[in-house]
Amino acid sequence: MKRVPTLLLAIAAVLLMATSCKESKPAEKSALEVIKARTSIRSFTGEKLTAEQINTLLDAAMAAPTASDIRPWRFVVLTEDEAKLGLYEREHHRKMVSDAGAVIVVCGETTRMVRPRGAAEDAPLEETPIRYWFEDCSAATENLLLAATAMDLGAVWLSCYPNENSVERVSKYLGLPANVVPLAIVPVGVPAENPEPKAKWDESNVHYEKW
Repeated sequence: MKRVPTLLLAIAAVLLMATSCKESKPAEKSALEVIKARTSIRSFTGEKLTAEQINTLLDAAMAAPTASDIRPWRFVVLTEDEAKLGLYEREHHRKMVSDAGAVIVVCGETTRMVRPRGAAEDAPLEETPIRYWFEDCSAATENLLLAATAMDLGAVWLSCYPNENSVERVSKYLGLPANVVPLAIVPVGVPAENPEPKAKWDESNVHYEKW
């Protein structure tokens, strides 16, 4: 029997390794797969998020649609254990935020100092309401949740606004300006649970042309 040349054996080994690496590399999820896979994660391993991971999440949040390109979203990121724990008094919430890799509080700027439309350049600025801050910041929060899913992280939307007590408590704790309102508190991190996403399709909720 003829011997296989050493060079051919080496080439075969390299090809085998390349195929193995290709098969072991996780496939990227499509946008629809990410949307369908998203579910609320309330238990985390405690592993900290890196600055790069946090910036990626925030970049995705800021890619959300925004009326008139106002971009009223503001974010407060908590990574220190003591800071996270101060958000809540109840043990259930305290454990959730303390074990998260980071907690991102999505806030909305509700008013802005601008010159009236058509006013002279030296006209005084006036405090003007930002009408769609709630919708814009809600879209940013959903983008944040989807980005976490795409990154194999977990996250959950904990409501704040419009609960007046929660808004007042969180605003005071974070030292928010009077015109900035906390909308959502989002613990995010490496998940310590793996719940199945819920199937929410319901044809009875769909109407065409009119009700």
